[in-house]
Amino acid sequence: MRGTVPDGHGRTVKITPERKVYILGTTLCVALTICSRNFGDRGGPYFMASLTLAGIVYLLAIREFFATPRFSRRVVVIGLVLAAAWNIAFLRVPAGPDDDIHRYVWDGRLQRLGYNPYLVIPSDPAVKGLHTAETRNLNNPDLPSPYPPGAQLFFRAVTAIHESTFALKVAFVTCEFAIVFVLLDVLRCTGKGAHLVLAFAWNPLLAVEVAGSGHIDIVGALLLVVSAAALVRRWRATAGVALGLAIAVKFLPVVLLPLYWKRVRIRDAALAAAVVALLYLPFLNHGRIPIGSLGIYMQSFRFNGPMFAMLERVAAPQLLIGLAVLGGFLTAIWLRSKAPAWSGDALAWPMAASLLCAPVVYPWYLLWLLPFLTSAPTTPIIFWTVSIIPTYVVWHLRTLGRPWLVPGWAMLLEYGCVAGAGAMIALRRAMRRAAPDAQVASSVEL
Repeated sequence: MRGTVPDGHGRTVKITPERKVYILGTTLCVALTICSRNFGDRGGPYFMASLTLAGIVYLLAIREFFATPRFSRRVVVIGLVLAAAWNIAFLRVPAGPDDDIHRYVWDGRLQRLGYNPYLVIPSDPAVKGLHTAETRNLNNPDLPSPYPPGAQLFFRAVTAIHESTFALKVAFVTCEFAIVFVLLDVLRCTGKGAHLVLAFAWNPLLAVEVAGSGHIDIVGALLLVVSAAALVRRWRATAGVALGLAIAVKFLPVVLLPLYWKRVRIRDAALAAAVVALLYLPFLNHGRIPIGSLGIYMQSFRFNGPMFAMLERVAAPQLLIGLAVLGGFLTAIWLRSKAPAWSGDALAWPMAASLLCAPVVYPWYLLWLLPFLTSAPTTPIIFWTVSIIPTYVVWHLRTLGRPWLVPGWAMLLEYGCVAGAGAMIALRRAMRRAAPDAQVASSVEL
């Protein structure tokens, strides 16, 4: 019998949804703590086993969150305390030797020393003396920075306080918990259960990619959540500026612009554009807008993008990247016309559509989607945040001398799960639509 356990006297005791959440949360905490202790062998057997278990437990927790309209405040508080515990476990682990966070430290250091990170190449012998122990072996040393100015100024601000990967990781975890508090406000204003904040806080990707590796994407996600919260409260200028700042961290949320049509005023949009333009001023080079190695990144980097890989055989990369952006725009336009009322959940789908067609889909890119996965229609994306876990095996395979390629079985499992979740939702909707028709037919026969 579902939801019951024997009590030792031949009787059954019902397990309440609250108890299920406590059991799942405790299991998740144990799994992620074990995962953190094996973080040095990312993609290795112990890391993969514990992270996979965490992903499965997370999906079971999601089912409970969506099936239960309300949980007590105690459940939310205990759930967030557990999340803090496993975040601390990952925070204490050093970042990987080739994680992007070392580039963040380098970019922040360059700015404070008066250099332009879009022009300086880390491997240039002329700047050898500028390196520290944490920046000497950063990845892709033959390329300048690809990160937009919003990210650059964040690097500079944090490294001005303390120049280390640990300081940046602390800043990123702080952004993660800031998202929690803003989400709680949004859920309260929209009449949803506060427990849905755990759908965000319990996602295993947060522990690995924010507290563990430390990625700037969580800063952009925070700005997007602030923008959504501002729209809920009709603070349109704040909503526009926050969206602009999110785009200035990474360009992915540019596909969300149609969702803001007629929800912010023209003057709000102009203010947002002016703020973004001001962020570029410190980095201008002879009047040119800097992009660093972004062009090379889009032209040459490939990871976990099967759709892009298939289409690249018949079309140029620039065209395909344009199509990926167009796909996100069209998704946003469709959602804007379908749902006149504002829905924060709609922010996830346009970005997911673009990522599905992108040349590079690293696990941390999905951090942008996590705050908006608080309803059943986003189930395929929720599955994606778990089914992407097998791609971590690439890190382990590289230590064995294998190429930097996602195995075919991993991509099949990853995207097959997403397609299966989508098909399941479509089938359920079709069955619901067919049920009233069947009832009408039955009443006519009678």
